[in-house]
Amino acid sequence: MHLRKTGTPHRVLEKASSLGGLASTTEEAGYRFDHTGHLLHLRDPALRKLALDLLEPPAWLEIDRNAVVYSHGVVTKYPFQANVHGLPSEVAYACVRDFVRAHYDTSPHRVDNFEEYCLRHFGETISRAFMIPYNEKLWGVHPRDVSPAWCDRFVPRPSLDDVLRGAFGVKAPELGYNARFLYPRLGMGELVRAMAERATPVDRGIDIVSIDWRTGRVCTRDEEIRYRHLISSLPLTRLVDLLADPPNEIREARKRLRATALQYLDVALNTPCERPWHWVYVPEPRFCFYRVGSYSNFSAALAPPGKGSLYVELSIRDEVDVKTLLPTIADDLVEMGFIRAPEAIRFARLRRIDPAYVIYDHDRQRALDTILPFLRENRIASVGRYGAWEYASMEDALLAGIRAAEETS
Repeated sequence: MHLRKTGTPHRVLEKASSLGGLASTTEEAGYRFDHTGHLLHLRDPALRKLALDLLEPPAWLEIDRNAVVYSHGVVTKYPFQANVHGLPSEVAYACVRDFVRAHYDTSPHRVDNFEEYCLRHFGETISRAFMIPYNEKLWGVHPRDVSPAWCDRFVPRPSLDDVLRGAFGVKAPELGYNARFLYPRLGMGELVRAMAERATPVDRGIDIVSIDWRTGRVCTRDEEIRYRHLISSLPLTRLVDLLADPPNEIREARKRLRATALQYLDVALNTPCERPWHWVYVPEPRFCFYRVGSYSNFSAALAPPGKGSLYVELSIRDEVDVKTLLPTIADDLVEMGFIRAPEAIRFARLRRIDPAYVIYDHDRQRALDTILPFLRENRIASVGRYGAWEYASMEDALLAGIRAAEETS
């Protein structure tokens, strides 16, 4: 949009036949599915105005988060670390006791990984009951193998007063970056559609086979395209793989970049969701999923009248047989209260996102410090959640694209 507005000559290439990637919305039998929960937490005033201007006001919903945690057989408010009221009394007591101990512990502590970060800031019980098992299910690796570099923004750190209020059920300010969000009434793909209407037409179905970074050429199966500046939102690993004969240190750095894939189920219900929750965090290993969200609780327009829809994010990394797994998941959803009976499920579709979560291990930053400067020196900007190889929000990705466009125009 920015390049078109400034009159900068450019082409936009997309491998898929449709636009939006993970921000697209698909439809089946009257149900509209995003690629799990994609929400806009907009802190930048200019970006917020841009987003609101793209769609007419009735198309936007502004929503206060309703997120909970299911553990120990009960539902508690999110974030777990500030809302232990409702847990079994011995568990709640231990959570508060250990948080207080950590709070007043002034001795020096090494915080080299996420496990140590949790123990230092939340204490033993909160860490073992939620932070460590939940994040191990999400990342697919143990938190001791994950750097804490991503935590400051995305992991809410309550004050002692927050924890005490949450222990006694006293209302406190909502914590976390996503306490309020914008969502298009018909799914996140509506934002993509509105952006595409105002941007240069996109060349779709383009399969790039190599990038000659020395001469500034993108080679597809059908043509060679010269460029002065290249902006890529490909996963960084894929971008490096496309480079024609890159230096050996770039190849070696690329090998150190890791990410986890995600398998999830889109679930269509014959009934409405029985609870108003937007999503539920599920830390316990006995469940084969770590989070369940409700599309239809974001917007009733995402399901037929009187129906509901869910997404179930699996912690299973191996191949999934949906017919075998679905009865267990249905029973778990009944236990949690999302549905009344397994028969509420009309159909379920297995989806896969790969990569899904960049792993912040101890090699990541060193690899990025090698790869990204090399790309910049050769007029290639690698942007977005996967282009920059980071844990980031949709707002971060949009802002990165705007900055890259401004720098080339």
